[in-house]
Amino acid sequence: MIKRSLRYVEELSEGVQKQLALAYTAKDLLAYGLRQKLREGYTRSDFRADLMAALVVGVVALPLSMALAIASEVPPQHGLYTAIIAGITCALLGGTRFQVTGPTAAFVVILVPIVHAHGLGGLLVAGMMAGVMLVIMGLARLGKLMEFVPHPVTSGFTMGIAVVIGVLQLKDAFGLKACPAAGAVPGCLAKSEGTIDYLRRLVEARSGINGWDVGIAVLTLALLIAIPKLIKRIPAPLIALTAVSLVVVLLQHVLPDGWHFHATTIGSKFHYTLAGGQTGNGIPPLPPMPVLPWQMADASHPAFSLDYHTIRELLPSAFAIAMLGAIESLMAAVIVDGMSGTRHDPNSELIALGIGNILCPFFGGIAATGALARTATNIRAGARSPFAATMHAVFILACTIALAPLVGYLPMAGLAALLMMVARNMSEARHFFRLTRIAPKHDVLVMLTCFALTVVFDMVIAVTVGVVLAALLFMRRMSVLTRAELEEPAELKSEVPAGVRVYQIAGPLFFGAAKSAMETLHTVGDKDHTYILDMHLVPTIDATGLVALESVLDRLHRSKIKVIFAGLAPEVSDMLDRAGIKRVVGKIAYAPDVETAISMAIVHAARLAKGDTGPVAA
Repeated sequence: MIKRSLRYVEELSEGVQKQLALAYTAKDLLAYGLRQKLREGYTRSDFRADLMAALVVGVVALPLSMALAIASEVPPQHGLYTAIIAGITCALLGGTRFQVTGPTAAFVVILVPIVHAHGLGGLLVAGMMAGVMLVIMGLARLGKLMEFVPHPVTSGFTMGIAVVIGVLQLKDAFGLKACPAAGAVPGCLAKSEGTIDYLRRLVEARSGINGWDVGIAVLTLALLIAIPKLIKRIPAPLIALTAVSLVVVLLQHVLPDGWHFHATTIGSKFHYTLAGGQTGNGIPPLPPMPVLPWQMADASHPAFSLDYHTIRELLPSAFAIAMLGAIESLMAAVIVDGMSGTRHDPNSELIALGIGNILCPFFGGIAATGALARTATNIRAGARSPFAATMHAVFILACTIALAPLVGYLPMAGLAALLMMVARNMSEARHFFRLTRIAPKHDVLVMLTCFALTVVFDMVIAVTVGVVLAALLFMRRMSVLTRAELEEPAELKSEVPAGVRVYQIAGPLFFGAAKSAMETLHTVGDKDHTYILDMHLVPTIDATGLVALESVLDRLHRSKIKVIFAGLAPEVSDMLDRAGIKRVVGKIAYAPDVETAISMAIVHAARLAKGDTGPVAA
């Protein structure tokens, strides 16, 4: 009884220690970027530099956050809430010093189908579930694994996302109205399923194109292209969108009624209702307020209860959000390191991104990840610490409250043009087409597959297939690196007697390479009696490699071939020992190197010549 009690106390103590160790690990992973900067010291000069960078990034992020929310088919304020909550949380807790987190163009192609199927509430819950996945990935130290996603996969995703985003903006650029729920009306855009169907619906609704909106979109594009060439210090979106908004207001007051001027603006398209029943146009002049994500209803989708059925339906979409968010954020962090000369912690970044995505839905925010363009702007503007990204979020919060009435004047066609420029910049079209010319055929095939799946279907399918293709591509390359070759006598220091073969196995024996490597050992000569397996270049072996090796050993034993393992690494030796592959007289032996193994083979050959098979030596 006393022994059982002591054992129970000991097991309980071990469990508590494990939990404390996990908590300690999580605490150490958080706020890596901030801790690194504070160790170096934070001065008044650093604060001024961060403040100026925050203002520049905030000016860029303000219209972009609204445009990305609208592109995801939710009201613009939800993009602002995302930039505020995720911007503060991820900056303070993340693994980089300069990363700016918020809504990004990459998520649009994932979020739109979720909104169509589950509404705003489903979108927020999917983002929250993705946040939980990201935290688990960070705690499991999977941040480094994102580096193994092949470049063709990410290039295919990026180009596909850019094409879809550009196409989705045609609706607002052409000034087309969505068809009412009651049924299709001539000149309106009916609900579509996928990019191809969306283009077909656009053609069917061409009679409803508003020439004024088209003109505003073209003017905005022209300004966004021309302004950076003329003015470097002021962000082009600020000048372009302000200019086209003023043009819209001016034309509304100057043109006579006979001109039938009408341009769709945020104020004319979006409306809100406050808690007291007060209504308004555009965005509410309020900070993000606490909400229950699943209680967020919209015109087509009522509030719902968070149950197992809903979670199961949203799980594939949440996985796609988590994977794409992790890839994009960590890729941006790597680029940031190159631009700034700093180092990031990928696991800290994943945990912070997960916490940010868990918190955002409870304040009406959609999915968020690291935004490369805003982060690069942050660095170029002179940011020195994570406080710059934090203050950019505070700036957006102030603008949300103070400038809400003015936001209503922004034309939808102008925001559509802004996102078209974002899509053009993120596509890296020259690099994509260059890869199709110079990359190996299998890489090109993977890249084009990811591109086609993103455009024709959706990102849930594309991410799932892309991850599988990444794993297959990695296994293929490792299988080429892992090999088993018969060594020539000239390559060895000792003379190899007749009947002895020396094979060198190089590379990890794991599930992607073991079978092809072991096939070399299948040919057995009539006079062969000993195989020496030189494995000093095998760093590791997994269960599949072990099974393949055992299969070879079994076949060689049936052929009365003795196997001598030479130069085993400690990890491989332990694995073979646990598997029960031990020394057996006349069958299996171990040697520290090839020369010793050849000496053992000579002794074995001499015994065979004498007809001696007794247990004298291994």
